[in-house]
Amino acid sequence: MSDPTLDIVAIGNAIVDVIAQADDAFIATEGLTKGSMQLLFSTEEAEALYAKMGQAVETSGGSAANTIAGIAALGGKTGFIGQVAKDQLGHVFEHDIKTLGVEYTTPAREGEPATARCLILVTPDGERTMNTFLGASQFLPATALDHELIEKSAILYLEGYLWDPEEPRAAMDKAIDLAKSAGRRVAFTLSDTFCVDRHRDGFLELLENGRIDILFANEDEIKSLQETEDFDEAVARTAAKTPLLVVTRSEKGAIAVKDGETYKVAAEPIDRVVDATGAGDQFAAGFLKGQAEGRSIADSLTMGAMCAAEVIQHVGPRPESGLRQSIDARLG
Repeated sequence: MSDPTLDIVAIGNAIVDVIAQADDAFIATEGLTKGSMQLLFSTEEAEALYAKMGQAVETSGGSAANTIAGIAALGGKTGFIGQVAKDQLGHVFEHDIKTLGVEYTTPAREGEPATARCLILVTPDGERTMNTFLGASQFLPATALDHELIEKSAILYLEGYLWDPEEPRAAMDKAIDLAKSAGRRVAFTLSDTFCVDRHRDGFLELLENGRIDILFANEDEIKSLQETEDFDEAVARTAAKTPLLVVTRSEKGAIAVKDGETYKVAAEPIDRVVDATGAGDQFAAGFLKGQAEGRSIADSLTMGAMCAAEVIQHVGPRPESGLRQSIDARLG
């Protein structure tokens, strides 16, 4: 068995974030609910709103892609697998994620639907109104998996959001087989309570069958998974089924449970929360990078907390500069 040459490869929704300024009148005219997130269900609907937006910043996005971007910013060697269409925004996603130093080889998909995009309208008061079209990202086939990319990565990281559609679910199942056969660890994030509510039995089956080595959840997701309001009970039940459980608790910090031992980290002190988007994604980035570096559970938790604290103090779901230096100064 060869040593891994990448730290983490992730599979997730390949989404382009399109961020533009808009006034309240535009939000009202388009019939949008200010500050909310809504799904767009057709290419035509997504294209119509996209065409009306003003000058925009377009970057690769999606939960697992944001985690991978965070790991790359920490100096990690990373890869990403996710489906785009052969269109303008597909080229944007591919170009942007590669400029971060991320290995990305997934072939673009011909025809409809178009590349997934999150159309984000920012009003003068800082409110973000998000309109998400999942498009091509929901059609990742097992045949698009880069076997070599998976087999040479120390950790495979899977996004729960992508467990919903059948085709990428089968692809992720195949990816787990590839990673396990290569002796690699598999990490999985529950992503959202609605994912847990829809796929509780499937997620529990993954744990029961020993398919997941590292499980990420937040407080609401872990309670939903075990169908209890008792946090400690939910953690105990889940920790009994996975080698390493990591649960974030917002301002209460985070915990990890490994081999019956519980580790805790407090939330990092900050001046104020500017934008909570991406906090969980960047916590996972810090923790996974710590694990890839061979650090202790306690230090990995600290790295996760530092990454989460950094990202919520500015607009956008990805880290800005200086985080690696801060971590090294703190942990060595």
